[in-house]
Parts: sequence; C-alpha cells; structure tokens
Amino acid sequence: MQCRVRDVNIYYEVYGEGTPIVMIHGWGPDHRLMKGCMEPVFQTINTPWKRIYFDLPGMGKTKGEQWITGSDQMLDLVLDFIDAVIPNQNFVVAGESYGGYLARGIINKRPSIVDGLLLICPVAEQETLKDNGAHFEVFDRDDILLNSLTLEDKNYFVSEGINAIQNKRVWERFNEEILPGLKIADHSFLENYLGQRVSFSFNVDALEKPFMKPTLMLTGRQDSIVGYNALWKIIEMYPRASFVLFDRAGHNLQIEQDTLFTETVKEWLYRVL
Repeated sequence: MQCRVRDVNIYYEVYGEGTPIVMIHGWGPDHRLMKGCMEPVFQTINTPWKRIYFDLPGMGKTKGEQWITGSDQMLDLVLDFIDAVIPNQNFVVAGESYGGYLARGIINKRPSIVDGLLLICPVAEQETLKDNGAHFEVFDRDDILLNSLTLEDKNYFVSEGINAIQNKRVWERFNEEILPGLKIADHSFLENYLGQRVSFSFNVDALEKPFMKPTLMLTGRQDSIVGYNALWKIIEMYPRASFVLFDRAGHNLQIEQDTLFTETVKEWLYRVL
C-alpha cells in the first residue's frame, strides 16, 4: 500500500487487527527487517495486534526527497504518516537501530499516545556513536559458506559489528530480511541529504517526565555499531524498562539470538496489554 504524506509516497504493509504497533527499521534496510523478526513472534500469541510496517524515505519502496536533510525532518514525516494511517489512536512503537532513535523521537514528541516501546540495537547517542561501540568478536564463522558467496554479499554479511555469528542459519535470514533492502537503498540520498544532520536538533532523551509505559531495550554485547553502554545511561527515563544485553550478538541480535529475542518480545507484549 501507499500513503501520500506531503510529497512522499510511503510504502507500507498492515497485518492483523487490534492494538496498533508501528515498526521502524534501521538505516539502509527496509520494512522486511522488522517484518522478518516480528511476524514470527505474533504467530505465537493470541492477543490482537495491528502490525504496521513501512519503508522510510530513501529505503525500500519509499523515495527520498531532497528536503529531508536530517532526522528532524524524518521524524516529522514519520509522525505525519502515523497520523494518516491510525488517526486519533494510541499506539505502540518498535524501532531497530536508527529506527530506535526515531522511536524515541516519537516518545519525546507524543508521549501521551504511545503505550509501549521496543528498542532493538538502538542508536543511543548519535554524536558519540563510535565511542560507544563494543568490542566486536565473531563466534561461529562458516568459511565454506562465506567462500561460496559473491564478494558483494560477503562484504555485507561480514562487515565489522554486524553479525557476530556468521553461519548458514544467520546468513539465510540476513539474505532474506536485510540484504535485499541494503541493495536497493538510495545511498546517495542517505549520505547527501538525510546524512546532513543525523542527530536531532534536540536532546531526544531529555523528556519532560519519565516514560511510564512498558519498555524493552535489547542490545548486543558484541555490537560495535551502536554498543550498549550509552543506552544504559538513559534507563532512569524509562522506569518500566527491561534492559537485556545478549552475548554472542552483534548489530543483528534479532536473528543471531532469535529464540531469546522471541521470548523477551513476547513478555514485553504481554506487559503492554
């Protein structure tokens, strides 16, 4: 489906009925990242959820526009999209990596209508991102598999900090859920327009008052892309947050530690309802 917001046609998909939950993917991939890890969770529970997956501008099937020159504009567009597809409704938000940064922007701007927050390997402090990265380590490397990949696919898969587990199981999900989005992303838009000001112009975690709704923060012990320690610094602004640090997990913990991911997300969903 397409939703016209300002001059942007935002591609989105909706599954199920019930409590709306808005899924925001990270920088580069598209909606398939969130759909791939979240839909299996919803297949194991009986509570009704309306799952909304969409492609951010410059990613997937949503074209980037030159006026989107930073995260402030991106956040405004996301809020307008939410207003268009679920007008005058409370909702839950889940964000991965850069999507987790935008999700906290939603909390900052509209805390009263958000009933729960899930952060998956979220960007914490954009300004000091590299300083917050953890030590990266690979635990399960299948050299036969890696040597069978094209050079392009291998470079995506083994990029430092991305996958701490580099075996067939993780590759198959990476190849289905993440890599296709990376390959079709408008990298020129991401670098030259959105990338002009990735940090918000405001402190996204300086909330007027703590966010009192059920929250789950999932982080990877070996995630050298965004790390985990900076996220812990804001934990007091989320009094109902569970903070889970997965070992043997890089920046794609949702597929590297899929069993733990599913169980922790299910527990959070039950807390939200």
